[in-house]
Amino acid sequence: MNLIECWIEYPTYFLDQTYSYISDDDSIVPGVRVAIEFNHKELIGFVDSVTKYNSKEEIESIKGFACKPILRRIDDEPYLTDELIDLAKWMAFETISPTISCFKTMLPSKLKPSSNNQKILLEKWVEATDVEVSLTPKQLIAYSEIVENGRMRYTELRKKYPSFAKVLVDKGALRLVEEEKKAKQITDIEIKNAFALTDCQQEAIDKIRNSDKNTVLLHGITGSGKTEIYLQLTSEIIENGRQVLILVPEISLTPQMVNRVQSRFGDAVAIYHSGLNDQEKYEQYQRVKLGEVSVVVGTRSSIFMPFESLGLIILDEEHDSSYKQDNTPQYHCRDIAIHRAEYFGCKVLLGSATPSLDSYARALRGVYDLVELKQRINETLPTIHCVNLKDAIKKGQSYIVSDRLKERISNCLQYGKQAILLLNRRGYNTSLRCNACGEVLYCPHCDVALSYHASDRSLKCHTCGTTIRQVSECPKCHSHSGFSAFGFGTQKLEEEILKLYPHARVLRMDADTTSKKNSHETYLEVFANKQADILIGTQMIAKGLDYPDVTLVGVLNADAGLNRIDYRSTEVSFDLIVQASGRSGRSEHQGEVILQVFDDNHYTIQTAIRQDYVSFFNQEMQFRKAGGYPPYTYMIAILVQDRDNDKVKTWARKIKQNLQGDFKILGPSELLKMKDLYRMRLLLKGRNSQELKAEVSRVVKECVKERGCPTIKVDVNPMILD
Repeated sequence: MNLIECWIEYPTYFLDQTYSYISDDDSIVPGVRVAIEFNHKELIGFVDSVTKYNSKEEIESIKGFACKPILRRIDDEPYLTDELIDLAKWMAFETISPTISCFKTMLPSKLKPSSNNQKILLEKWVEATDVEVSLTPKQLIAYSEIVENGRMRYTELRKKYPSFAKVLVDKGALRLVEEEKKAKQITDIEIKNAFALTDCQQEAIDKIRNSDKNTVLLHGITGSGKTEIYLQLTSEIIENGRQVLILVPEISLTPQMVNRVQSRFGDAVAIYHSGLNDQEKYEQYQRVKLGEVSVVVGTRSSIFMPFESLGLIILDEEHDSSYKQDNTPQYHCRDIAIHRAEYFGCKVLLGSATPSLDSYARALRGVYDLVELKQRINETLPTIHCVNLKDAIKKGQSYIVSDRLKERISNCLQYGKQAILLLNRRGYNTSLRCNACGEVLYCPHCDVALSYHASDRSLKCHTCGTTIRQVSECPKCHSHSGFSAFGFGTQKLEEEILKLYPHARVLRMDADTTSKKNSHETYLEVFANKQADILIGTQMIAKGLDYPDVTLVGVLNADAGLNRIDYRSTEVSFDLIVQASGRSGRSEHQGEVILQVFDDNHYTIQTAIRQDYVSFFNQEMQFRKAGGYPPYTYMIAILVQDRDNDKVKTWARKIKQNLQGDFKILGPSELLKMKDLYRMRLLLKGRNSQELKAEVSRVVKECVKERGCPTIKVDVNPMILD
């Protein structure tokens, strides 16, 4: 008889422990899912450990109670390796999260330990039999084709021979076989040779290869050839029989990276990102588990792929906040990568033109190795000009597109080149205000102004997604005197550009236009094929993209992010400007960048104009040190939220009173209401990260055991403080 310890599928702190069951099924092993009875309900359990005993009675005497039996085993084999199971437990402590939530995060939806009833899709194949039957000449052609190829998908057979596909099966000439649906192989890939490296690239590769550090920071300016370094290092690793994981922060960057990797390594590449449906994710996950691929290209969640022999992990654009998950468990991809690399004995390569201040500081302290690429492949950086919008507006110019930007776009179009216009705000107008009382229209569920979208004449909340058809009456004063619009987004910018350049072919990429499957890839392919002259978009087009005919980049409201209260607002703004600027002039054509700002004297703008990362780093670090922010301290944010505002305030104060240790506590601070939830935050700052995590974990686990406890979320080393 076996004692089975299981995690329960509910991801709550209150149930964050294993529960004991028994089974005489010796095929149940750690890492498989099982059906169990818990609190008079059938739930899914995730097996943590299996211990063999002589009898059921022996188990009862050891445990002191009778254990319920496992109802049934769900998986034939574990989908998580021993390494991933240990990683989940480490991650639960590091992120202060329920352990089962970490297991769920690691697995694709069809394999999660949840009562979701998702089925693995099967597909039918046909194989030739040895049964002697009489066939017509046409039927014999189809039969011979299958004999020659060994097998064929039944759907393909019916498509090719619709009149007698079923007849061949009914006669017994072919037999049907059902198998798990697998990812289709790509056979029409044109394999390309590696590019010759510049002296700078070769020197960088040699330093990375010979580094005695597990983590290397590759700081290379935009257009310096970081991707070719990734590919040549990848080639070396897979030649030695090991696997490589290449991470990109956003789905918009995935198609371009996938194309480059597949053109070098063929079909031995798995792709994993949020744009895939649940079945496709499962198929790609299985390809990695079965050892069918050497390289994985993906976004954040691909860090949990079930590798057996990982030889290198690459985080491209390592500074990007998309690498941090914003719901429980709130892990950072970089931390997971470094931990997995320790297990596999491989390197982590962090690449960026604008490294996160944390990573660069670690490199300067010798925790990481620092490798630099200071020269572009084409040896020429774009020229950057700044337009002060306050001065431009005083001269009667447009607050959307300044005269200088208009003139440069005209010049770009005249010479048959392409332009990218970045505005990190979607929609048409950012807010509407009543003409009678001045009331701004807010989301009924959030303390956030509604944005006007002209395409469907609606007001939308960009926080919770609430959509309201345009209103005619003010909800406060009930006046019908109309509303004035303020601010502008990508929709209005697109309208303005089409008015100015009616013959230009304009594409817009934002969350509104890229919601459909494969839309990112479709839009970028259109632009790459020069079927569009101007690409307008939000931050999704600001980094990583490489188009040789783009000679102009315009960044509109480039300093808008500096108005945010978040301590990283200057870093995020600097990154966005430098990354966007790097899309211009990446071939033999000289590039140009126009920044439209209201404060051109801010050090963030000035250092971005000079593309001077080191000066920005040194100046920003002075402010971080004075304010006691990372990387000089560790931080943990505790968020308390509930529909009852008084309950939120009471519990936030209670948590603060229970916290004890050598660290500073800021708050509780009242945050904006979101999705009908009132929110308060406590911010802890300290020098000892282990002490911080242990104390927060203790207090939170005590709180959730009490009746009426609101939702408590913990974010270790938060990247955004709204």
